[in-house]
Amino acid sequence: MRYTRVLPVLAVFTGALLVLAGCSPAPAPSTASASTYCARMVTNQGGIDDRSFNQSSWEGLQKAETDFGISAQVLISTNETDLAPNVEQATASGCAFVLTVGFELADATTAQAAAHPATHFAIVDDQIDAPNVKSILFDTAQASYLAGYLAAGVSKTGKVATFGGGNQPPVTLFMDGFVDGVAAYNAKHGTSVQALGWNKTTQDGVFTGDFEDVNKGKTVTQAFIDQGADIILPVAGQVGEGAAAAAVESKTAKIIWVDNDGYDTLPAEYKPILLTSVMKKTGDAVEQIVGDDTKGTFTNSAYVGTLANGGVDLAPYHDLTSSLPAGLADEVTALKAAIVAGTVVVTSPSSPK
Repeated sequence: MRYTRVLPVLAVFTGALLVLAGCSPAPAPSTASASTYCARMVTNQGGIDDRSFNQSSWEGLQKAETDFGISAQVLISTNETDLAPNVEQATASGCAFVLTVGFELADATTAQAAAHPATHFAIVDDQIDAPNVKSILFDTAQASYLAGYLAAGVSKTGKVATFGGGNQPPVTLFMDGFVDGVAAYNAKHGTSVQALGWNKTTQDGVFTGDFEDVNKGKTVTQAFIDQGADIILPVAGQVGEGAAAAAVESKTAKIIWVDNDGYDTLPAEYKPILLTSVMKKTGDAVEQIVGDDTKGTFTNSAYVGTLANGGVDLAPYHDLTSSLPAGLADEVTALKAAIVAGTVVVTSPSSPK
């Protein structure tokens, strides 16, 4: 499975450290009480205000802090050289729990988990096979399938599009579900809506090469709009804000956000062009896992968010609800129920197992 990384013994990385504040060492995870328990989180290069999974993960850890009476702090990575040193620093804090966010942190997490078997780790969007690491994964293809179906039904031009920040499983999983959802709409309605930007068969498509450069997102999206696409799904973190900017300027295109409900996290000027969002309930998962750890019930079994368990979902249509074609919202609701029931199966080479 493409997510899985088996734990070897790796050298510990060195380099400049970036930490917001220190904490007193906590007892071993098996004996830590809520009053002495502390947790650390390390972001990827998107930073804490990425309107994406770093932000959601930190919100979940903050909620755990409030609900369970623990101490939580975050180490913010601003470039690639921060990643490994920040994981090392988080582990060296002596805290019982270390959360890392993003597949870019997998190697550093693997190394520190091997070197510190008494510390519990969790990683968002990658899978590590180790006794003290819990992987937090999301079958976003399921919710993206709904988004693709919706996009095909809303499109007035008969063309929709998607692009990613990089060709990695957590990204292409969204894109697989999206194009399959478009195909499902076509099959049901006898239409021929095109999905630009991704070929599920070849697993290749349009990528910006990073998750931070907003200008790249705007350029790519404008190119799609020029080709006639009027609904765009960017799977590229902050780069997606460039897609939203291009949609606003076009006065015709709309976007579908990812990871959280963009209606709550994006600037207000983007609300009128936001059709929906493919949500990963990362914060809920983080809060639950930290809570389990404080109770001594941590396990290394992967958490996989699905439509059935509420770990992924499609956000409300907010300002655009009344503009949907008649019956389309009901079709999407019925399709969601069919996926939950197992009568419609959404597949992807990148699906977490």
